Amino acid sequence: MTSDRVAWPRTAGSLELRAPTSDDLDQVLVWRNDPDVVRWLLRTTVDPEKFRAAWLDSIDDPAQHTAVAVLDGVVVGTGSLDVRDGIGQFDGDVWRGAEGLLGYLIDPAHAGRGHATTIARALLEIAFTDLGLRRVVAECFADNVASWRVMEKLGMRREQHGVRDSWHAELGWVDGFTYAILAEEYTPAP
Repeated sequence: MTSDRVAWPRTAGSLELRAPTSDDLDQVLVWRNDPDVVRWLLRTTVDPEKFRAAWLDSIDDPAQHTAVAVLDGVVVGTGSLDVRDGIGQFDGDVWRGAEGLLGYLIDPAHAGRGHATTIARALLEIAFTDLGLRRVVAECFADNVASWRVMEKLGMRREQHGVRDSWHAELGWVDGFTYAILAEEYTPAP
């Protein structure tokens, strides 16, 4: 399947990234609401049918590039790259569709094996090579060490440390981080 200029499936290390199917999303929903996963998400609970519909609808949206990561037939994670406009003056169109927002999620049973880094690296490759974006950002709670370590492994720089700028259902107002990388800073994996 092809979404805009992105072809699925594609190989990413030992993973296959592909457009989600309803069956794939059933697997994701088994672990998506796990307390270890929810702890670091903005949406702490999701309605399964709305979740499934949103993911399946994203397949045909040229601004959304979502994938499930499959290892030996098991969905071990998800990834998303949302294309959005850059900020700035509205003269011309160079700012339209110039940036991406990166996201990834890993089944806790498969955490700590480098899958998040593999998924995120593949999505950066899509952003800069397939889509020609100029910049990609990613955000997380500051206490989500595993997530910001992934960003740093990819060569992303911490551009913002928001002091108590992020609401966390259990912890209250907590710090948040924003990371980014420009196309000219990105080095593809060998």
